[in-house]
Amino acid sequence: MLTDLIIKNFAIIENLHTTFNSGFNVLTGETGAGKSIIVDAVNLLLGGRARGEIIRTGEEEASVEAIFDLTAVPHLRTKLTDAGLDDSSELLVRRMISRSGKNRIFMNGSPVSLAQLREFVSGLVNIYGQHEHQNLQRSETHLQLLDFFAGLEKPLQVYRSAFTAYQTLKNELNNLNLAERERRQRLDMLSFQQQELLNAQLQPGEDDELEQERALLRHAGKLTAATTSGYEHLYAGQDAVCEKIAVVAGQLEALESIDPHLGSLAKSLQTNLYSLEDIAVELREYAEKLEFEPQRQQQVEDRLALLSALKMKYAPTISALLEYLDQITLELGDLSDIEGRRERLQQQLQAQNELLLAAGQDLSSQREKAGIELSAKVEQELADLAMARANFVIRFFALDEPAQDGLERGEFYLAANPGEQAQPLAKIASGGELSRIMLALKRSIPEGDGIRTLIFDEVDAGIGGEAATTVGEKISRLGKDFQVLCVTHLPQVAAFADHHYRVAKEEKNGRTTTSLLLLDTEARIAEMARMLSGSQVGSQTFVHARELIESSRALVVD
Repeated sequence: MLTDLIIKNFAIIENLHTTFNSGFNVLTGETGAGKSIIVDAVNLLLGGRARGEIIRTGEEEASVEAIFDLTAVPHLRTKLTDAGLDDSSELLVRRMISRSGKNRIFMNGSPVSLAQLREFVSGLVNIYGQHEHQNLQRSETHLQLLDFFAGLEKPLQVYRSAFTAYQTLKNELNNLNLAERERRQRLDMLSFQQQELLNAQLQPGEDDELEQERALLRHAGKLTAATTSGYEHLYAGQDAVCEKIAVVAGQLEALESIDPHLGSLAKSLQTNLYSLEDIAVELREYAEKLEFEPQRQQQVEDRLALLSALKMKYAPTISALLEYLDQITLELGDLSDIEGRRERLQQQLQAQNELLLAAGQDLSSQREKAGIELSAKVEQELADLAMARANFVIRFFALDEPAQDGLERGEFYLAANPGEQAQPLAKIASGGELSRIMLALKRSIPEGDGIRTLIFDEVDAGIGGEAATTVGEKISRLGKDFQVLCVTHLPQVAAFADHHYRVAKEEKNGRTTTSLLLLDTEARIAEMARMLSGSQVGSQTFVHARELIESSRALVVD
């Protein structure tokens, strides 16, 4: 919902800040007061074209800001988060137009592109009138509206699932049908890689083991010297440590009868002596196993060099190399059995195509039936909107190939008057007709395109009397489910509003500016009286204005 609109230095508007409400909001005012300028400002926030001439005379920059309440559109909050924008229950959109051409757009304080602005805000507001963001003028939305009307979400999903599966198989087959030369080149390359990896006879973890062995081989001399020397000093050499400890232990043991404590020390020394002897034996055995083998060292170096080369070519670890070997083995199988796989894919594609066509034909059948029903319903609504003899039809055009949304495209056609040939709606309908057709569609398809804020401009063009009352009543009923803003010259329409705003043009310090004021009860009656009688407003006009508001209110009481 649009809650706030702030406009600065835009055309004749100097500074305007208005808060809008839910329900039916009507904007009225004398011709030339600036009602259309306000709609143009909102259109700018939808991504409309920015022109330097819209900047107020004497100013270098114009800006339009809007605050939207996102409570009713949680999916948009998710999109904002995904886009890296602030996730909030409100969306602040600001667009700045500069004479220098350095235009800027911000959403929740973050700069965004024009494409991003259109993507996000177009799902919040729609303007029905002569604006480039009139969704009704985009034929690609017509089929979507029909599907909403007919409740075709489930059959459409069935079709889309079949279409996705069909496209997947089709892409697989296209990828399989590589040029024979490319296939052969790929086959030769993978065969070479497979053989190279198989010849290597890779073993998990062998590189770590070889690195450790290489370190031992490289320092075999130092290790032999250290362990042999250790054995000699501890046990085998002259004046070895173990021999000396044995002598000391014997001397202390002989004195045990004099001092038992020396006997316990002798036993401790004897225990440690056994440990040192064990260590000496281990050192001897270690030294005996160490043999400097230049041939083995070269074998280890060569193996590590091979593993390093394979890692650089294919994968960083041996486990990854083995995984890559499995992958290319599978791909080689596919490439080698290309004819068999192609035949299987073709059979699967044909079967999926039959499923796709069946789902598409079912969807098309339901659309044709719904199209007749929607046409009748819209024509019935248009009859109440001074277009009693309009012919509204939905035409379908078969596509050359199945597409994401079905086997056909759909487009709304209109013949506004008897005897005329129906033409594409986007090409022939005037702004007022588009507004009334959209009003009829909104009445016929309440959920429609999911947009919750509707702005009607020129909806009253060329109508009056009873038709104007009907337009007001229908918009008022829309206001129970949507936020509606309507620019009108007709008191019969304005009388139905939940909230009435007056657009006024005034002169301040020699400059013209536009203001927008929410009217209280008495001010609203005065504005209605002006709309009824122009400049000739008498006491009876006020009575008529009050009665018109009250009678209109009574018409929409459920």
